[in-house]
Amino acid sequence: VSYFQSRRSAILARKGAVATSQPLAAVAGLQIIKDGGNAIDAAVATAAVLNVVEPMSTGIGGDMFALIWDKNERKVIALNGSGRQAAAANVDDVRKSGFDSIPNNLEGSQFAVSVPGTVHGWETALNSYGRMTLKEVLKPAIDYAVNGYAVSEVIAHSWGSIETVTKLNHRPSGKELLPGKLGGAPKYGEMVTLPELGRTLQMIAEGGSDAFYKGEIAKKTAEFIQSEGGWLTESDLANHHSDWDEAISVNYRGVDIWECPPNGQGIAALIALNLAEGFDIASMGAQSPDRYHYLIESMRQGYADAFQYVADPRVTEVPISPLLSKDYANRRRSEISGVATNPNVSYGDPMGGADTVYLTAVDDEGTACSLINSLFNGFGTGLVVPTLGMALQNRGSLFSFDPEHPNYLEGNKRPFQTIIPAMATRDNEMWLSFGVMGGFMQPQGHLQVASNMIDYSMDSQQALDAPRFKVEVEGSQDVLVEEDLSADTVNELKKRGHTVQVVSGYDRGSFGGGQVISRNPETGVLTAGS
Repeated sequence: VSYFQSRRSAILARKGAVATSQPLAAVAGLQIIKDGGNAIDAAVATAAVLNVVEPMSTGIGGDMFALIWDKNERKVIALNGSGRQAAAANVDDVRKSGFDSIPNNLEGSQFAVSVPGTVHGWETALNSYGRMTLKEVLKPAIDYAVNGYAVSEVIAHSWGSIETVTKLNHRPSGKELLPGKLGGAPKYGEMVTLPELGRTLQMIAEGGSDAFYKGEIAKKTAEFIQSEGGWLTESDLANHHSDWDEAISVNYRGVDIWECPPNGQGIAALIALNLAEGFDIASMGAQSPDRYHYLIESMRQGYADAFQYVADPRVTEVPISPLLSKDYANRRRSEISGVATNPNVSYGDPMGGADTVYLTAVDDEGTACSLINSLFNGFGTGLVVPTLGMALQNRGSLFSFDPEHPNYLEGNKRPFQTIIPAMATRDNEMWLSFGVMGGFMQPQGHLQVASNMIDYSMDSQQALDAPRFKVEVEGSQDVLVEEDLSADTVNELKKRGHTVQVVSGYDRGSFGGGQVISRNPETGVLTAGS
């Protein structure tokens, strides 16, 4: 069986591993483990540092989700740290302002601001499974915000994009996140500080989540959004809480793949895996046109169902078990042939017959945390709360205006979420803690990474470096592929009816970064890739 030979080696460890997109954040998480913390402490510390060193992608103004392997109970636990839309939210206000949907930035984006769930999610994870306090794990992030760090090449590129700078310059307070010497985005190698964000993190460190949801931070946030014409109030913030959920899973060739339940899109990956299991993927070769074709078609169906059914299950019924049944997968698989289907594939009836950071940490005792944190688009709405250095997310832009759709805009309701962490267990042992970033790329990345490791026995680094596809689910419906994919495979996919675009350079960011930590249950050896 062919496989992908990565140009980078996986990292091996025994006493703990942290994998994420920024070295400074990974080092902070590892130091927490060295100082006596566990994987959950390390994960929160890493996420907080990412807020400072990769602020366009994540932050306390956004949401988080986590999967935790409870080594004592021997089960995967899901944490929903996403916020709800303001109680006063309604479609009429948006339409009266001249919009047919909620804008995700610039004018009208005040309606896209839902309650940021990150801080409460961090604290909830620490209180239930950590060893350290929020004050202890926030210390590295505060240090970088106050004392500074050098901006890396990739971060400088993202920070300096025209869209990002325009978004932040739209309001005076956006300057708090434009710390470059010339008053704009910082350049590669430039030392920057984020003093306003540092002070905000210090308030949270001293006062816990109450300082965020009930104190000065809440007051300033609500007043700012209301001054912009939005809905968010102090009461909305004060009433926020995270939720522990039962993780959902499917078995793919003897491996249980775990995701958080809706309102996240992780179910799309599980639906696709159920479909792909019916094809002999391993016999096709890792870069064969057959393999890419059947995974693409499986992913299209997974997304068709996710877009139809995923919503806040505490407000509207989501048919999770029927969607994940093998019988349903068998019926849906019959719609897949050797040629491309209509890109606008329809959803099934189970009741009948991008900018994000991901991180994972595993400690020497086998506790694992798969955590994802995001503002949705770069710097979210671009609305920065004055004096707080905090950009607010634009998750509310994913609500539907169709009153018959389960994701219809309503007050106190969580929107459809793109951010999804993942895990895999084998023989009731934690095997993989993994994730892929990038909006609607995320379930597609989970599908491909899981297939790489299960069907082709790739290691953590190979599984991430192997060339990926991305089905465009908004607009064109084209299939994007990385330039490393062979020309023969690209041409054959085109012959089968796929509209394929080959992507290179910085544009490959649309395929998302990713991280994987695998654990050998016999030796405890961790194999990490990023």
